[in-house]
Amino acid sequence: MSSSSYLHLFQLCFFLVISTCVAQTTFHPKTLFLAVKKDPSTLQYITKVHQRTPLVPLKLAVHLGGESLWVDCEQGYKSYTYKPARCNSRQCNLARSTACGDCFENSTRPGCNNAACYNLVVNPSMDAMSSTSGEIAEDVLSIQSISGSIPGPVATVPRFIFSCSTTNLTQNLGKDVKGMVGFGQQSPVSFATQFASAFRFSRKFAICLSSSTERNGVIFIGHSPYYFSLAFDASQDLIYTPMITLPHYITITYPHYTRINRASSEYYIQVSSIRINGKTLHLNKTLLSLDENNEEGGTKIRTAVPYTAFEGSVYSAVSKAFVNELPEEVKTVSPVQPFKTCFDSTYIGMSRLGYNAPEINLVLHKPNVYWTITGANSLVKVTEKVICLAFVERDQTLGQAIVIGGYQMQDNLVEFDLSRGRIGFSDSLFFRQTMCSNHNYA
Repeated sequence: MSSSSYLHLFQLCFFLVISTCVAQTTFHPKTLFLAVKKDPSTLQYITKVHQRTPLVPLKLAVHLGGESLWVDCEQGYKSYTYKPARCNSRQCNLARSTACGDCFENSTRPGCNNAACYNLVVNPSMDAMSSTSGEIAEDVLSIQSISGSIPGPVATVPRFIFSCSTTNLTQNLGKDVKGMVGFGQQSPVSFATQFASAFRFSRKFAICLSSSTERNGVIFIGHSPYYFSLAFDASQDLIYTPMITLPHYITITYPHYTRINRASSEYYIQVSSIRINGKTLHLNKTLLSLDENNEEGGTKIRTAVPYTAFEGSVYSAVSKAFVNELPEEVKTVSPVQPFKTCFDSTYIGMSRLGYNAPEINLVLHKPNVYWTITGANSLVKVTEKVICLAFVERDQTLGQAIVIGGYQMQDNLVEFDLSRGRIGFSDSLFFRQTMCSNHNYA
């Protein structure tokens, strides 16, 4: 045996000892975190985890409704602890496998093994939400824990279930981004669910996206408090609305296989009306209700969408009311793609809540429960003298009437409490003279 083979054998044995210690450790963090940065070119929200043996840092795009973590295994995936999930195994069942079989390449590798199971891997940033088959596997994965208001010890899951994808599915992702990390609500192998199971804390996570491309926001996984500057716990300001789940199964076209049924892992809420400066808009109530049989209408929350998208009639009503509530001296100008409603910024002032703009309230399941959107999240600067209404018109004929995107979530804390079936909104942290990047976790 060569010296390099002895070295590899020693490293593998060493890891197995460490893995056993990790699995049996008394270290039980209550909260973990991921630093999140906005990519200026793609407007995606990017985080980093450490995976494999030896550990390798991986940049991944955040996909709120994604079923699992998936990575590109075609380009340079090397790990002593990679283990494909075998047909009909527990791992295959947890990951809701859609197929099982052999790899037809000349040699096996991560992502291509015999008697392995596969599931659906999706990239929503590609046209028509491109998807492919991904080998289900396990490997080491580590992220940071929280100790009070600062980073704590590293938390490691030795057998984290994920999916191996092909390189072509990373198209349209940011530079050096190797996959996506999914937080889907009905998936047993979503990122938050696996860590909650490993360390026995509640299935809960909170997202706080930074509006800056230079400073990190944060995703909390586990228990509150969620501390920001001046020891402010943002969880104290949350208002809650029920998390809507789809009990039926939706049909997805799966490349190279038959059609399959899949419970939706996306996040839905009830928006019953929209108010602008306290005035309720006249909207088609049918559009605002989720049709569970056809997965149309209603409201969805997605980090994979950069700006909130409205169905055409909803967009028209919001845009018209917003313009009517602006001062007369504020003039509209030619639209700048992808926006349809833009303004000369000369006569629009600034405050600690962003641009001086009409207040938008998304009224949730009760009239007195609403999420407030201020100028920081309703207007976006596109040139030195032009700002635009930071909402877009839905470009397809079917789908949700409202898809809340990343820009409207920036500098707001949004908590997803899977254990209690609810979603909490904080309103803009600017009200508290802080923001999502004002933390000590990264």
